[in-house]
Amino acid sequence: MFERCTSGRHGEGELDERVVGFYERLRERFSDRPPHSAESPWTSTPLAIGIDHVVMNLSFSSRSDAALKAIEELASEFHLVIWDPQSQNAYLPGT
Repeated sequence: MFERCTSGRHGEGELDERVVGFYERLRERFSDRPPHSAESPWTSTPLAIGIDHVVMNLSFSSRSDAALKAIEELASEFHLVIWDPQSQNAYLPGT
């Protein structure tokens, strides 16, 4: 799914409400639209959104710690899997 998305091939269909809820709640905490806060954890904006995913590129700084915590909390709340392309690991937070 990650490779498909990053190559520009997105799935078509109805939006997954869990993904929409996750994205809306995440951007309430960390906007991916201008004006960006100096505390923004994102290295690339806006975040890449599809019907079944949100791709987030985080900075390598202390700013990303709060974002990582929020991502894990929200993924757990919305029952979403987190995929880390660097480690090639997928996991379901809260389990």
